[in-house]
Amino acid sequence: MGLFDFLIRLFFPRPSPPVHEAVPKTPKKPRRRARLVPLRAAPEKTWVRNAALDVKEPPYAFARLGIGTGRYLDLSQDGDDARLARFALPAFHTPEQLANWLGIPLGRLAWLVHRFSDNSRPENEADAHYHFHWLAKRRGGHRLIESPKRTLKSVQQKILADILGRVPPHFAAHGFAAGRSIVSNATPHVNQALLLKFDLADFYATVTFGRVTAIFRGLGYSREAAIWLARLTTSALPANIPFLRQEPSAVLPYLRRHLPQGAPTSPALANLSAYSLDVRLAGLARAFGAAYTRYADDLTFSGPADFGRSLRDFIPLVSQIIRQERFRVNAAKRQVLRANRALVVTGVVVNQKVNVPRRQFDRLKAVLNNCVREGPSTQNRAGHPRFAAHLRGRIAHVGQLNPARAAKLLALYGRIDWKR
Repeated sequence: MGLFDFLIRLFFPRPSPPVHEAVPKTPKKPRRRARLVPLRAAPEKTWVRNAALDVKEPPYAFARLGIGTGRYLDLSQDGDDARLARFALPAFHTPEQLANWLGIPLGRLAWLVHRFSDNSRPENEADAHYHFHWLAKRRGGHRLIESPKRTLKSVQQKILADILGRVPPHFAAHGFAAGRSIVSNATPHVNQALLLKFDLADFYATVTFGRVTAIFRGLGYSREAAIWLARLTTSALPANIPFLRQEPSAVLPYLRRHLPQGAPTSPALANLSAYSLDVRLAGLARAFGAAYTRYADDLTFSGPADFGRSLRDFIPLVSQIIRQERFRVNAAKRQVLRANRALVVTGVVVNQKVNVPRRQFDRLKAVLNNCVREGPSTQNRAGHPRFAAHLRGRIAHVGQLNPARAAKLLALYGRIDWKR
């Protein structure tokens, strides 16, 4: 290096190449799960009290007094007869008109809804219009069965036949719906790669008096008529309802006025209460390329292998919709089943076609064989009063799913000596 070059480098040094600092990576934001908005109809207008609702004289029998006003409320004026006519529903607006439609005296109608009791509930079990008994669940716990007594049951049967039975449930609902069954509930899930099953906890008890009143209001009935119809189709427990010593908390879901499990009107009202739930879950399933059906409190989804890869997002969304629609998930009964095993929907195998479960067929076949060899009296361990009809019913059920297997069972049935 010459002297000149040395002096140049000494007094005019070249800038050193810049040091590139590592740019810190922006931390990834946690993925936000989609949030769904509850399906609710927008209110038409804000309700404003007017003189027609607040009157000095009782507008009809059993009209209610306004709180702190000393004046009566006329709740019979806001019915919608045009809406009732869509399903050819009977039109009535007051308790007297409802009693006339039911064909009973007004006083008996008031007695049926405990109009003369505090809080419109029976004072004791003897005064209740239901028989109560606890039934053990197959997987632990107990449920309360509330069977209406004769007078109330006949009233509920008329409400079912002439009102609720004329209103179709959502197309995804297959339980207790005319023309639908466990077979129609299972058919959409045939030959799918995966099943996802949910169970709703305390399905009937979750449907409260307010929700039932809203159902009748939605059909077009006035507030007064809807309240009386809701009281006829719901249950309020008396104070002396027997508790279970082994499970005292079992009574908690039933403390509010609710749909009774055992009333003929409860399945139809539960289906209508779940209509918004069915709309939202059917739409969600469609968006994920899956099928959806509901049989009472059993919810079933199915789809191809791609659907299985979406469960991380899909399951929380289903749970969110269920909560928003004011139902509860029984987390212990949630299942994910894949096609490498028997896929069963409401007792129907759906792997390749609708079929009877092999174990169920073998068990019934064994009972029939033993009836032939040892006599039917040795096999009626449950004490069915009409054991022959019971067996024929079980064979008919198999025939819905597999006629060839049912024919074999029917041949065995024909060999039974019913005198033994």
